[in-house]
Amino acid sequence: MVRKKFSVFVYIIIGLAVVGVIAQLFTNTASFLTNLLMMLGFGVAVFAVIYFVFLKKRSPSHDNKKYKQAVKQSKSKYSSQNEKPRPTSKRPQPIQMKKKLNKRASHLRVIDGNKSKRKNRATF
Repeated sequence: MVRKKFSVFVYIIIGLAVVGVIAQLFTNTASFLTNLLMMLGFGVAVFAVIYFVFLKKRSPSHDNKKYKQAVKQSKSKYSSQNEKPRPTSKRPQPIQMKKKLNKRASHLRVIDGNKSKRKNRATF
């Protein structure tokens, strides 16, 4: 019952506001437009202050930076494999052996576990 009364009250307030806005628009148009522009300007100013003071100072997370770096590294690694070689001449070119670089990735490391237990387990 209380909710129904509250709903009717809200509809009456909204209706009166609409009637007031329409009356203001037709009777005093210049004042209405200046008030509307001032409200929009004030809203934009408040938003700009909040954005530049509070939200702009957030630095990007380190995980996101590391992810972008990994994507860039992956693209540079696999970009040459995705491209199909175009034959420039009709003669077959001699196959060149590529040197394999045995490079250990810097972000991987060996964890020394319980290797001694494995050796002892076979003797039981």
